[in-house]
Amino acid sequence: MFLSFETFQANLANVTEQIAAACQAAGRASESVSLLPVTKNHPLEAARYAFDAGIQSVGENRVQEALGKIDAASFEIRWELIGPLQSNKAKRAASSFSRIQTVDRIKILNALQRFCEEAESRLSILLQVNAGNDPQKAGVSIEDAPRLLETALACSRLQVDGLMTIAPLSEDSNVARQCFAALRECRDSLESSFGVSLPELSMGMSSDLDLAIKEGSTMVRVGTALYGKREYV
Repeated sequence: MFLSFETFQANLANVTEQIAAACQAAGRASESVSLLPVTKNHPLEAARYAFDAGIQSVGENRVQEALGKIDAASFEIRWELIGPLQSNKAKRAASSFSRIQTVDRIKILNALQRFCEEAESRLSILLQVNAGNDPQKAGVSIEDAPRLLETALACSRLQVDGLMTIAPLSEDSNVARQCFAALRECRDSLESSFGVSLPELSMGMSSDLDLAIKEGSTMVRVGTALYGKREYV
């Protein structure tokens, strides 16, 4: 049985308090960090709970699973893709998600641009950077990020909001913190080199959001701390 809305509200209050405390410790305003509930492997009610709590966006990892929920939803919420995107699913993703956070290849950029041109639409994206240099994680390398950004900026139908990363799994908290710091430094370098604003830094999850906020995260992606373990499909 899926958790109750009351339990979700209690979890949300705890996460919000954790974010506020991390912001205070970092000398930042709590409003500078947004919360993206991650609803993958949970029923549509997970997104409905977020909507009822006044949250404007949720994150999904798998295109096909998300599309089923998007088609079934009777409420208006923004859906963000935070999982891998294959080029053969780019067309549906471009028309269904409000933002795609995991753009890490020029091939994906070109596909999204082409489909947005056909639909005469625009799409917000984040560039996923493997800032922790983890072979188990997707994302463009820090060294190749400038080339990817250059291509993205030439795509007239795409709006680059910033960068995203996933920290390597490690019991050493310094590993995650170094990853987050590397993404922030990458963003700062790209802004300086290209003369653009890349305000969004999507980094940090349930287990490491405190470290991410200390290093400049503007969005934390939280699933387990809000909904519990993902046992529902």
